[in-house]
Amino acid sequence: MNTFEALGIKPEILQSIADLGFTNPTPIQEQAIPILLSGTTDFVGLAQTGTGKTAAFGLPLLQLINAGDKFPQALIVCPTRELCLQITNDLLSYKKYLKGVNTEAVYGGASITMQIRNLRQGVQIVVATPGRLIDLIERKAIDLQKVKYVVLDEADEMLNMGFRDDIDFVLKNTVNRESIWLFSATMPPEVRAISKNFMTSPKEITVGKKNSGNVNIDHQYYITTAHQRYETLKRLIDFNPGMYGIIFTRTKADAQEISERLSKNGYDIEALHGDLTQQQRDKVMGRFRSKALQLLIATDVAARGIDVDGITHVINYELPDDIEVYTHRSGRTARAGKSGICISICHTRETFKIRQLEKMVNATFHKVDIPSGKEVCRRQFFHFMDKLIQTDISHGDYETYLPDLMQKFESVSKEEVLQRVAALEFDHFLKYYENADDLNLKLDTRNRTSSNDRDSMSNRNDRSDRNFNRRDNGYTRLFINLGIKDGFYKASFLQFILDESNLKKEVLGKIDMRDMNSWVEVDKANAGKMIKAIDGKRYNNRTVRMNEADGGFRKPTDEGRKRTYAPKEKRNF
Repeated sequence: MNTFEALGIKPEILQSIADLGFTNPTPIQEQAIPILLSGTTDFVGLAQTGTGKTAAFGLPLLQLINAGDKFPQALIVCPTRELCLQITNDLLSYKKYLKGVNTEAVYGGASITMQIRNLRQGVQIVVATPGRLIDLIERKAIDLQKVKYVVLDEADEMLNMGFRDDIDFVLKNTVNRESIWLFSATMPPEVRAISKNFMTSPKEITVGKKNSGNVNIDHQYYITTAHQRYETLKRLIDFNPGMYGIIFTRTKADAQEISERLSKNGYDIEALHGDLTQQQRDKVMGRFRSKALQLLIATDVAARGIDVDGITHVINYELPDDIEVYTHRSGRTARAGKSGICISICHTRETFKIRQLEKMVNATFHKVDIPSGKEVCRRQFFHFMDKLIQTDISHGDYETYLPDLMQKFESVSKEEVLQRVAALEFDHFLKYYENADDLNLKLDTRNRTSSNDRDSMSNRNDRSDRNFNRRDNGYTRLFINLGIKDGFYKASFLQFILDESNLKKEVLGKIDMRDMNSWVEVDKANAGKMIKAIDGKRYNNRTVRMNEADGGFRKPTDEGRKRTYAPKEKRNF
């Protein structure tokens, strides 16, 4: 393997990364840095999170900029404020021995006046989230005319979050740039379009297979019913007593509710979602990074950009609607060459998604039985005993108390001591789990088909799901005049309709999103409540319309931004 010195990094930066304990470059750093140091080559780097991408573009940027010029020469655009701050902090570490090099993080949730003042004092590298950057451009508080290098980090995430127009705007305003460096974990068509529209013969480097996951992640899934999902989550947490992890939910309501329930049961957990202020988010993340919290529960939007070392588990409370989001969720663990576990709690109807995920990340997903109550108690007990045996007793005058202890326990056998320790430490676990239900689903004889039959049935079910053909399933199909072009993707759309209707996600069936409109399955008992809550609301200065898609439905057409309706016709989804 190459050294950083062999890659052409100058001595001042080498000294900084040596202080950080870096000895050899990661694969993405080894391949990207020599190309980027030229400064004139457009570049696409495909690599999972946790592979060292920040240093891959950060070290060349610091070497290329001119410290004597006090204006923005490099612009790094990333999806979230957490990632924005993380990149800025990394750059501060890398430039420790460079004189006159200034960086500034600009992001929403912080004082824009302070950011403008710092920019005017002269910075060479600006790290920005798209929304705040556009705001600064419109206020003429930042000049991009002299920017030479534009970095798009986590490009697929920015597009998932609806920042496509913002990215186009930024790239159109950096007309004198010498190169664009695009980094992404996956390569969906939208990312490829940026490369095609704005880059010239880009050099593309892939670490691992395209759209694949980290090979150090063990992907596991558990099958349960919707009403037992929370109990399954709790049991899996108890079964992994050394867990330090992130739980992902689809909506902020779920994140808050689960956090409150687990907190009441004594778990060290807090929620991270969009309703928190920046100060609250920083406090939660500070506690999680210091491991004062064992668990963090978050929505996809809130968790983007989180980079915390040592995360052992990622738990998908539900599988994401967009399967590429799974790659970003699982990438929170197994960072910097370590191993990790990604757990998914699935409903029986979601097994087809597991097969899709296996193909996408090029990994085998292991179906695991939900542990029994006795298995949980056994795992907890032996974890405690291991900690007991490994406890450091070299510091402290414990021998002073040994005679008294020996006298106190002279009539108590070793076996009884162990029993009493177990009773003292695990009484609540034993009582909770002594009559615990078996959460594993049992197939009846009607479902005991051959593997070929099951595959055939599965394929038919997949086609049925894809075609959205579920007529007599207890759901009412609703039409709503909001879609992808309104800035929604499935997760944010789901959160919108649940927040507006104050309903639980369990009442929903399939969601089919189009450019200009969408269809939502809602159980028949709650369909009227959802229509009443959403129909007539205002969204982006437009009236939202929701009604039953069955009956006298007129199929809308996606013709420009003008919403028109075709004559009544037979529906074919």
